[in-house]
Amino acid sequence: MSTYRNPVLNADWSDPDVIRVGEDFYLTVSTFTKVPGLPILHSRDLVNWTIIGHAVTSGYDDVRPGCGVWAPSLRHHDGRFWIFYGDPDVGICQVSAADPRGPWTAPHVVKPGLGLIDPCPLWDDDGQAYLVHGWAKSRAGINNRLTLHRMAPDASAVLDEGALVIDADLLPGYRTLEGPKLYKRDGTYWIFAPAGGVEQGWQSVFRAESIFGPYEDRIVLEQGGTDVNGPHQGGWVDTPSGEHWFMHFQDRGPYGRVVHLQPMVWKDGWPVMGDDGEPVAEGPVPVPGGAPGEPATSDDFAGPGLGLQWSWQANPDKSWWELRDGTLRLTCVPGPEDLRERAAVLGQRLPGEPCTLTTTLTLDGDGRAGVAVIGFTAASVGLESTPDGTVLVCGEADPVPVDGPVTVGARIGAGALVTFLADTGRGLREIGAPFQATQGRWVGAVLGLFAAGSGTGQAIFDGFTVQKGSQ
Repeated sequence: MSTYRNPVLNADWSDPDVIRVGEDFYLTVSTFTKVPGLPILHSRDLVNWTIIGHAVTSGYDDVRPGCGVWAPSLRHHDGRFWIFYGDPDVGICQVSAADPRGPWTAPHVVKPGLGLIDPCPLWDDDGQAYLVHGWAKSRAGINNRLTLHRMAPDASAVLDEGALVIDADLLPGYRTLEGPKLYKRDGTYWIFAPAGGVEQGWQSVFRAESIFGPYEDRIVLEQGGTDVNGPHQGGWVDTPSGEHWFMHFQDRGPYGRVVHLQPMVWKDGWPVMGDDGEPVAEGPVPVPGGAPGEPATSDDFAGPGLGLQWSWQANPDKSWWELRDGTLRLTCVPGPEDLRERAAVLGQRLPGEPCTLTTTLTLDGDGRAGVAVIGFTAASVGLESTPDGTVLVCGEADPVPVDGPVTVGARIGAGALVTFLADTGRGLREIGAPFQATQGRWVGAVLGLFAAGSGTGQAIFDGFTVQKGSQ
């Protein structure tokens, strides 16, 4: 029997939701202001996942940490795939598609307003549609409660002012109830929702005979004696053979919110997750025979487009980049010196295990370019043009004159400690001081490629390789 080990998605795949359509599983996650956003992942066994597309292709024109696409819900209804998500500064939005690979419709606001987050729809047996959501205190002034609306069956709008179905201020010990997922099973309505905060919280479920309640609650997954802190929100899914599973995230600081898979059974009318309510470290693969796979990290830049693992920090301009002859060419565009504030940074998730990343870089003309690790703090290694020629730069280290292509990169060690690397003709060696990667606003650290300047220079990246494991 084949087995898996948690986390099954060992990088920042935040706020996951998962569904099954036939023999295929699909998953999406929050992406905040990354462009493109709402990646669509596909699996045949709930363990091996690949990225097949994105549901949102544009966002903000400037970098706004912590804004944009918050926790989504993914559903399949009436022959279409639907994703509902909250933008806390806009309202509850939805997109849909006949094919999960796209094209997806443009975002449509179902309910406008500040602080409306974590929406989830349900189309009931009688054709009536509903929408449940949480609240962000930073915008709405309230949280720890869930509101339910009747919704138009075509998901065009909510149809009423909404009813408060769960007020967790009235539940002993509860705080920050959020992330609801709405289901119906054998005539009973269920809301799966975490509470207690992402770092130290737990997963609860609520059940009722009427969708408007009253709901009774039970904690069904918490850390217990394990090292999985705050097992948090996710989605319930079944397999073609009728087994039940729950996917959720664990906050790991600079690594972001990694995704775990828990077995789930029904006992005395309630779901029991993991090992009697505690997360499991490993278990049998839910659907045997699935092909191995994981979200891409390396990219040979052979095209025709960028690998689906890449995203920009805000809306990109077509002039920023080009794929040509197996290389990525980034224009050294103007912008903030602080890489955390630059839209023109092409990034991907920091792997949740030790790894080494490398790329061969040529700087053509004026500017600076390289590889960066970006969170609340940022550091980089790369090339910079000077009046005396091109130099290799990394933090406070002395600049090193170079002529031609240079291999640069980083070794990510335990605890996300970064050691930058460069090869100036004597092999790949450490350069500069070690850098402790840090998380960003609701996200893990990002591995980024950048090129900055007046717009006349160009950085040429010949491949990007990520090798997992200690080096």
